[in-house]
Amino acid sequence: MDLEKRPPHEAAQQPPPGQADRHPPQAEGCLAVAIRLPVRIVVLVLVVPVRLVWDALAVCGRFLYFRGLRPVGRGIGAVLTWLFKAVFVWPWVGLWRYVVVPVGAGLAWLGRVLIVVPSVWLYRAVLTPIGHGIAWLARGIGRGISALALGIGAGCAWLWRHLVAIPAAWLYASVLTPIGHGIAWLARALGAGAAAAGRGIGAVLVWLLKAVFVWPWVGLWRYVVVPVGAGLAWLGRVLIVVPSVWLYRAVLTPIGHGIAWLARGIGAGISWLARGTWTVVSTLFRWILVAPAVAVWRWLLAPIGRAVAVVAREIGDALGHAWRVAGHLSLVIGRFLAKLLRWIFVEPVRWVYRTVLTPVGHLVRDAVWRPAARAVKEVRRTTRQALTAARESVRQARADVRRMLFGAPGQPAPVAATAGEPVPVPVARREPDARGARTLGSSTTALTKD
Repeated sequence: MDLEKRPPHEAAQQPPPGQADRHPPQAEGCLAVAIRLPVRIVVLVLVVPVRLVWDALAVCGRFLYFRGLRPVGRGIGAVLTWLFKAVFVWPWVGLWRYVVVPVGAGLAWLGRVLIVVPSVWLYRAVLTPIGHGIAWLARGIGRGISALALGIGAGCAWLWRHLVAIPAAWLYASVLTPIGHGIAWLARALGAGAAAAGRGIGAVLVWLLKAVFVWPWVGLWRYVVVPVGAGLAWLGRVLIVVPSVWLYRAVLTPIGHGIAWLARGIGAGISWLARGTWTVVSTLFRWILVAPAVAVWRWLLAPIGRAVAVVAREIGDALGHAWRVAGHLSLVIGRFLAKLLRWIFVEPVRWVYRTVLTPVGHLVRDAVWRPAARAVKEVRRTTRQALTAARESVRQARADVRRMLFGAPGQPAPVAATAGEPVPVPVARREPDARGARTLGSSTTALTKD
């Protein structure tokens, strides 16, 4: 019987009961079956308290985070934000708003008043008229100078033409041209003679150069250097090349062949000895170290490793299964404790509030509080009326005493009044008008008033 819950994807991939699985699961060993249940029981016993403590810590941590750390962090963040603004933002904003901007505006106004406006006025009222006058004067002077230059240029051109150009043209055409033709003919004749003399002199100089610098070196190379070189080459071949060839063929080659044969023999012996030694050493190493190691690995370590792997896998599966079961148990225990606390504390308080406190509160409100409030309101209203009536009585008594002691105040006629107009009667500002005389049936207090 499978005690584990399968994941959703494995449950979806599981074939229906009527169809056989094409790839049946591999059979588990007896070791896995034997240790599975005890390991899971032991691990469950060990993991359940840990999971309970973990869930309790998680609940406490969430409560502490949501009820303590996050509000405190928000408060600290708000305080730090306010401090940052108060230290770094608001001073600069105030400096910019109340110092830099007004000072800049004042400096701009001063610059405009002290520099821009005078400069514009100076440019428009002084420099522009002066510039226009200078330009007009310069144009007049330029026109005069240009007219004078044109006149002087025309005169100079006429003088140049009649005093220089025409005589020079006549002199060139009538005098210099014939003289030039004669000089050219004479120069051509002299050039032909000089060329003939130069060719003869050049031939003589070339023969002298060859006789002095070329022919001696050619004779030296042909009749001295070449024969001496041929003799030296014959001597070198006879004295060096022929003995060297004989020495190589008759002496060095046999000696080299002997040394090579000896080296091949020594190499063959060394290789045979090395192969034998390697064969012996490898055989000994294989039978002394490799074979026992393979046997230990195959018959001891591999089974132990497989058993340890099975045990570790089962322990891991047991831990996962126990953790999930402990989670369910922790949830059940938590719900039970919550319901128990609710039954012990919340429900009695709720019952007392609904059954006892609410009716008693309603009774106190309807029977005591509201009548007391109405009585207090009535007493307050009666007291206010009594105080108002007493104040009015005091004012009336004071007015009567003043009238008995000093008499009624005089009423002078106004200056602007005429005979036909009614005379206005002034009203006392401090005391009210006197009412009719008191009688035994009349009353001025609110307590005895009908």
